[in-house]
Amino acid sequence: MIDASVSYDPYDVDIDADPYPVFRRLRDEAPLYYNERYDFFAVSRYEDVERGLIDAKRFISGRGAVLEVMKANIELPPGTLIFEDPPTHSIHRGLLSRVFTPRRVAALEPQIREFCARSLDPLVGTGGFDFIADLGAPMPMKVIGMLLGIPEQDQVAIRDRVDANLRTEGGKPMEVSGGLEIGSEMFAEYIDWRAEHPSDDIMTELLQVEFEDETGTIRRLTRDEILTYVTVVAGAGNETTMRLIGWAGKVLADHPDQRQELVEDRSLISNAVEELLRYEPPAPHVGRYVPHDVEVHGQTVPGGSAMLFLVGAANRDERRFPAADCFDIHRKVGQHLTFGYGIHFCLGAALARLEGRVAVDEVLARFPKWEIDLDRAKLAPTSTVRGFDTLPAVLP
Repeated sequence: MIDASVSYDPYDVDIDADPYPVFRRLRDEAPLYYNERYDFFAVSRYEDVERGLIDAKRFISGRGAVLEVMKANIELPPGTLIFEDPPTHSIHRGLLSRVFTPRRVAALEPQIREFCARSLDPLVGTGGFDFIADLGAPMPMKVIGMLLGIPEQDQVAIRDRVDANLRTEGGKPMEVSGGLEIGSEMFAEYIDWRAEHPSDDIMTELLQVEFEDETGTIRRLTRDEILTYVTVVAGAGNETTMRLIGWAGKVLADHPDQRQELVEDRSLISNAVEELLRYEPPAPHVGRYVPHDVEVHGQTVPGGSAMLFLVGAANRDERRFPAADCFDIHRKVGQHLTFGYGIHFCLGAALARLEGRVAVDEVLARFPKWEIDLDRAKLAPTSTVRGFDTLPAVLP
């Protein structure tokens, strides 16, 4: 039977502040969990989450990957890659993957370092800064702007609009009853301008590429499809990378000895970022729709159910990671599930890792020590990601 003594509410502010004790109980006592109030199932062990994420037939994305979206039963616009199933997903992912080629991502590193320098140099000697306001919030949209060619003057407005769409009232689900707000019209004017003024950039490439769609037709992307593509790229990388940078500030402050090791040996930073992604994943769960009855841990999950794969719990599963609740920059991390798994593995994973590595490197170059002012730090009220809205650092 499903154990009803342990309770997990993804909207509970107190649980969100530190979900890991509840995650441990779920793994040990209720590996298949059912929440009656919000009508969803959840699995929390690494093996179950990995198996479910790779099974795109029994657990589908076409009804959404966010609990509120699945429950709203709304029609999602084509090109919303994270909310699609094959064959459409395969076609759209193939097109969008050209945005994130290794060459294009690697070429951004000097520009990202320059942006960090411009952001952090004025803060030297000031006694403190905010990991979110001064670096985490502006950096991801700046990088996406570099990638897509979005004008700098438009990037802040776009970031704020994307963030607002994810905000919730504390303790309550995200409101989607009126339909999913993609906000793609933010980019319409720019795309129309680029159509008239082609250049050597990704936007022009998306406007001009020809491909075979799911009907076998050779065609170009429609304007609406490009709008959705660009909005998905801008939104998906913005909120999560912002939270990653915030967690870097918090976790390294909590582990000053390991932070000092990074100061003394920068070659450790890449693995430290990987461990950070495992230890505090910005997106602690991902949803899938169950189209037909499936059996999980000897219980039937009925067709029509919503399933949450608790990535944050899986990444702390000691069946997979010894001493999983310990942060260890020397850990041989291997495969964690922060970027998902299977056909929906995050297209922007290499870019997020690059941003995290550069941000940590540039912060440590200027500020080898800091403490977090926990009285002023605030967690963000969102139902899809977990991290800080405000994270003030005090410098010695």
